[in-house]
Amino acid sequence: MNDVFKEQIVKRKPATMDHLKRVGLILAVLVVTVLAFSIAPQFAPVVVIAAGFGAWFLMSFLRKEYEYAFTDGELDIDVIYNRSRRKRLFSARVNDFEIMAHVEDKMRMGEFQGAVETLDYSSGEVNNDTYAFLINYKGKRTKIIIEPNAVMLKALATVLTRRRLHLKP
Repeated sequence: MNDVFKEQIVKRKPATMDHLKRVGLILAVLVVTVLAFSIAPQFAPVVVIAAGFGAWFLMSFLRKEYEYAFTDGELDIDVIYNRSRRKRLFSARVNDFEIMAHVEDKMRMGEFQGAVETLDYSSGEVNNDTYAFLINYKGKRTKIIIEPNAVMLKALATVLTRRRLHLKP
């Protein structure tokens, strides 16, 4: 039996928009607090606690990690929110990838131009490990950006041919 299983966690770096969302949630709680105490002081503590809990719950969705799991030719990508809630984002056979190359590979950029949708499941910063692949996913030509480490790339290379996998030198 030649079962192959590799997994990797990639932490998403907070973007400027994430910081703005946090500030907006805090300001919303402050506004709700002022309004609650001015309109209905007897119910204000309950409203403030509910608004605070709601803001805390929504902020937990801003802390993300992506988990790549490669199992016998299939790549699964999950998002993990606040290290507690998991959701499957992507699952497909690696053989279905049309091409995989580094995101800054000038020779292959033209091949990615036909993508209808782009999904970014990386840390959010382009570095030496940031790759993209093209696949027909859910009826659309989709470009998916990931950040596999050397071990994950080696596992992907066992399935992808040299014609479809272009590693950064």
